Amino acid sequence: MSVRAVTRHYEAWLARTVPVVPADLRLKHRLMAANPFSFLRATFYRWSRLWPEVCPELVQAPAVLAIGDLHVENFGTWRDAEGRLIWGVNDFDETATLPYTQDLVRLATSALLAIEEARISVSVRRASAAILEGYTDSLRRGGGPAVLAEHYRWLRDLAIARLKDQRPFWDRLRGLPDAPPHWHSHARRLLKAALPTRDLTVRFVQRQAGAGSLGRVRLVALADWRGGMVAREAKPLAPSAWLWARELPLRAPRYRELIARAVRVPDPFLSVHGKWLIRRLAPDSSRIELASLPRNRDEDRLLWMMGWETANMHLGTPAQRQSILADLHRRGSRWLSPAAHRMAELVERDWRKWRKASSR
Repeated sequence: MSVRAVTRHYEAWLARTVPVVPADLRLKHRLMAANPFSFLRATFYRWSRLWPEVCPELVQAPAVLAIGDLHVENFGTWRDAEGRLIWGVNDFDETATLPYTQDLVRLATSALLAIEEARISVSVRRASAAILEGYTDSLRRGGGPAVLAEHYRWLRDLAIARLKDQRPFWDRLRGLPDAPPHWHSHARRLLKAALPTRDLTVRFVQRQAGAGSLGRVRLVALADWRGGMVAREAKPLAPSAWLWARELPLRAPRYRELIARAVRVPDPFLSVHGKWLIRRLAPDSSRIELASLPRNRDEDRLLWMMGWETANMHLGTPAQRQSILADLHRRGSRWLSPAAHRMAELVERDWRKWRKASSR
């Protein structure tokens, strides 16, 4: 089935599962035509059908509760209950039980595409090696969250560099269109309850964000509180596209399950209520795009940390730790780069077809 046909089928299913905004889906389609990296981020449903066929030697690897839609821009920061800045995986919309290899191949493939688009300057082989080294070291040591206070100073400096001027962030939120009156009343109640106090004057706006989840409703509550703005976002969660693509029994989203089990410092402002994810929006509580990082960053070390953090998530399935280490030992150190190359070629082929059809 062509990528356009798969996209139509998936989006029809998604619209029956969660609230979607047709105009946002059309924007998503335009962004998918921009470059292979954007296409990869937006099409986990397509990846889920093809990865087992392209990498059959990796499918029987030990299974864990995995991130699914992992890529080099699915990392960000948040504040914990002590106000400390934490760095880690930012999104778990596609969480499912998967071979541990799937997350690693998808992360390495995204790095390869980012290298080809000059978003990252290390070699493809070195990028894959750094991811695998960080992942293996984390497993061996039992993992550990990236608390950007006393440790990981270099990573803290990268994260803080993008926070120097917060005005554009709040200006963008203020400029968003108002949400239709009475739109998703249950989500509105959840958002009001998540604000610092319940007596604030709230403005509800619509937000477009992400790539894989672009098209789903995003409702944001904005309010002024004690001299500054605060914001909370509600987003609906659907079963993982992996289950849809593999025709497996659908089950409730497992977002909350993974963040509770993983080696992770909790975000006190993030909560799941049925199908709705509620989280704080702020300059220091958001996904980090590569373009927002300083040019003199240590990319080897950053990719190593992405591998480390991926293992933090997989350690949420502790019974598989020794099995994964044994499997990694059997595979050696050179399996990830070839698998990423095969998947990148497939993504680029699909992207060229999508772009050609979109230009007609």
